[in-house]
Amino acid sequence: MDSLNRRLERMKIFEEDLEERFVLGSGSGGQKINKTSSCVYLKHLPSGHEITCQETRSREKNRVIARERLCEYFERKAEAEKLAAARDRARRRYQKRKPSRAEKARVRLIKRVRSDRKQSRRRISE
Repeated sequence: MDSLNRRLERMKIFEEDLEERFVLGSGSGGQKINKTSSCVYLKHLPSGHEITCQETRSREKNRVIARERLCEYFERKAEAEKLAAARDRARRRYQKRKPSRAEKARVRLIKRVRSDRKQSRRRISE
């Protein structure tokens, strides 16, 4: 539980930002699952992200699992943002680089071919 609290702290998820409800479970498990409110509904108010957890019959274990899933969601999101920023930096660096000698030669060749094509469209002088 202590490591979970550290994860929540690191991701800046505070208990006052969470809306927690206990709802009736559904699915297999017999009459017990239909009578007890052991399913945990967790909503992170600032982001609006919602999680439901009904892994176990224990309400306390489901509370812990729901918070772990919330941490995992934000960690994956932060990692994706970090990768996107790195991709953008690499793309900008690639676009700013100076063209190689071969690339310059290829551009000159394309310009010459285009010029020849345009010249062939001109009127024939007599």
